[in-house]
Amino acid sequence: MSAVLLVDDSEINLAVYRGALHGFDDVEREATTSPLDALRRMRTRHYDLVVVDHHMPQMTGLDFIREAREIDGSTLMIMITADGDVDVRRRALELGATDFLTKPIDRAEFIARVRNLLSLSVSRREIADRAERLHEEVQDATRLLREREIETIVRLTRAAEFRDSVTGLHVIRVGEMCAALARTIGLPEQECEELLLAAPMHDIGKVATPDHILLKPGRLTADEFEIMKEHAATGYAILDGSTSPMLKTAAVIALNHHERWDGTGYPNHLPGPEIPLVARLCAAIDVFDALTSVRPYKKAWNTDAAIAELDANAGTHFDPDVIAVFHDAATEIDDIRRRFSADPGAGTVHRAM
Repeated sequence: MSAVLLVDDSEINLAVYRGALHGFDDVEREATTSPLDALRRMRTRHYDLVVVDHHMPQMTGLDFIREAREIDGSTLMIMITADGDVDVRRRALELGATDFLTKPIDRAEFIARVRNLLSLSVSRREIADRAERLHEEVQDATRLLREREIETIVRLTRAAEFRDSVTGLHVIRVGEMCAALARTIGLPEQECEELLLAAPMHDIGKVATPDHILLKPGRLTADEFEIMKEHAATGYAILDGSTSPMLKTAAVIALNHHERWDGTGYPNHLPGPEIPLVARLCAAIDVFDALTSVRPYKKAWNTDAAIAELDANAGTHFDPDVIAVFHDAATEIDDIRRRFSADPGAGTVHRAM
């Protein structure tokens, strides 16, 4: 049902307007002699059409239109005036009037104008409702695609875990820690969410690393390490080419998370700022988690010792600005380390690669 508000300081004029609208079906009519009362009503409900007189004692039609537009910018408005001044009409249009009628009104013209504007209002409402439905449908479809994308990413990460028996919760910790560090730096939340899911795939390329190297309990020989280093380019090859923002981020991280700030890293020896920021974040987090985790050849370091090691390598291995911010996020990062340090089902400590 459409709603019309009639505003005129003359009860006689209001009676004329109500009478003209008598034949309208599905139209709720309200009338008031006070423009201030009309504004109060507009604050509590939406009207499809407001018909307002120009010359009123409390305020002019122009003043009313100005204030009404601040309350509801979508309501259609007809201003009725006996004033033929072109400047008044121009000013009314500038303030938001939709149409004009001249006193004394012609009943047939009044009915036609109101009918046309109500039809326009109904069409606008239907378009808005349709747009809202489409928006909801797009949101649902986007949510479904994101859920499928997340499932794909989780399964890719699991594939790497099956090959690497000591990875355990390392990949989950890296994702959570990277997201926490990114938020501390001030990256947009969407990018932090992408890091949460993308960073766990930093070592996906290890699926192609031979078992005798990947699963070796001790330190690698120089030749074995050269083969191990290939996992960065392999991970990029696996993830490259996707249209998914998360997989694109994961590909960048996989390729660059072993680059060093001083340019001595691999595979491309990128120096300093040429290393993508997401990879610089992951590099610091990956090393921190490795240091604070049990390895076959070492015990887990405590948090303070691990952070001291990051500090000692700031400007050589790591971006010094990232390490500076790492201190601000250290409490949250250490909390993540504790929360994801053991498998509740198995009760065993996982060892990070």
